[in-house]
Amino acid sequence: MKKIQFLGWAIAIAFISSCNFTEEISLKEDGSGKLSINFDGSELMEMAGEEMMKSNEKPVDSLFSFKDMLEEKKDSIAKLPPEEQAKLKQLEPFSMHMIMNPEEKIMKFDLFSEFKDVSEVNDAFNAFQGASALGPKNGQQKSAPIGNQDATTEVNYTFSNNIFSRKAKIIDEELFQKGLDSLQGAEMFLSGSTYTLKYQFPKKVRSTNVEGATFSADGKTMFYEVDFMDLMKDPSVLDLKVELED
Repeated sequence: MKKIQFLGWAIAIAFISSCNFTEEISLKEDGSGKLSINFDGSELMEMAGEEMMKSNEKPVDSLFSFKDMLEEKKDSIAKLPPEEQAKLKQLEPFSMHMIMNPEEKIMKFDLFSEFKDVSEVNDAFNAFQGASALGPKNGQQKSAPIGNQDATTEVNYTFSNNIFSRKAKIIDEELFQKGLDSLQGAEMFLSGSTYTLKYQFPKKVRSTNVEGATFSADGKTMFYEVDFMDLMKDPSVLDLKVELED
């Protein structure tokens, strides 16, 4: 299977299988930093690994830039519907580290980008979902209830005057409700899946508005985990405000 097709297939399947996502942000005092969304699909590989070994799929350990890939594939991308071209355009600032090893039951993705201002990477999770547009257009992918739908929410990050915020909002209520309805069939598969925030700040955290967050020994790194299904049903569960010490 070609790398680009495997990536789209795997991300589409990830959204209907038990999996764990980690959203990491590392901030510097000047507001620059790095954002990364990690996907660990090892449980999925536990189920599919033996079948993939039968098809002689070779281990993959690949690091690539979406900007370069989109340039390389620009002629074929130009033939896609405008909405799918827009999904792929979201990926341009990002790079991807992809590891897949059927024998060792490993499947991991790391979508990451460096930024001068954290607002430059708004909607990174939607960009991650948009990568499913890179895959083959078959009936299986089209049936994915989350991985191949239009964006219904958006996430905005801000960092100013020692205050960091993450805020999500629903941008299409009708489509969002349809997405919730389609989740009913996937709820059993998504049971136990999590979405974790890991935010590293340049100063010690003074306060945050979310209960249940934990911190590193130096007080500069915050961890906060929610059930993936809870996030899909209510994007605001990860809304937060963090105030740093002066």
